[in-house]
Amino acid sequence: MIFYHVLVCFESGMSKPILYSCYRSSASYRVRIALALKGIDYEYRPINMFAEPGEQFSEEFRKVNPKCELPALQIDGLTLTQSLPIIEYLEETRGQVGRPLLPKDPAKRAVVRKLSEMINSGIQPMQNLSVMRYLPPDVSRDQWAQHWINRGFQALEDELAKVAGKFCVADELSMADICLVPQVVNAHRFHVDMSPYPLIERISSSLRELDEFRRTAPEVQPDAPQRGSRTQNL
Repeated sequence: MIFYHVLVCFESGMSKPILYSCYRSSASYRVRIALALKGIDYEYRPINMFAEPGEQFSEEFRKVNPKCELPALQIDGLTLTQSLPIIEYLEETRGQVGRPLLPKDPAKRAVVRKLSEMINSGIQPMQNLSVMRYLPPDVSRDQWAQHWINRGFQALEDELAKVAGKFCVADELSMADICLVPQVVNAHRFHVDMSPYPLIERISSSLRELDEFRRTAPEVQPDAPQRGSRTQNL
């Protein structure tokens, strides 16, 4: 508890973290969940990815992240990018604050990282807006996304059958769960049939009932459009 007290005092003298985010960015959603689980207050700076060519390509944002990608988190005098390193940084610097994002057991940590990367590297990138915009006109976006999500979910469901409990890895909420929910949200958006993936659907549904997941969901973010708008359907 001494560490917690020192950390709170340290953060009280620091400027509030700034999260550059877009409501529908899966990677940004992960970081929003992690910040909520850690109880970290932050300033939300929306970046409109749906503008032409997209605010992430502006000179102003390029100074924040030269890769022109979301999210970016300014915290502790650093500018961090890439969602999984951000989540691990939050756990490494604030391990005793809020909920843990990684198990203490090294073997379980390895499993959490494996499941996280199956989503982060193996499934989600194929639905990135930067990829979808370059699909040929005769290729259905839904069919494209369904193919890659189904391919990834088949493997993920098999892996979860070995290790899942209440959450992805036993009964400990972790980075794997943080990655899972945004990907399931994407699957629903692209009308993926979830019936072959009962474990994925059960775990995700349970997680989405938690306050930290509800208040970080895309539809309740300040930059989320009204239902039925063209931007929402891009």
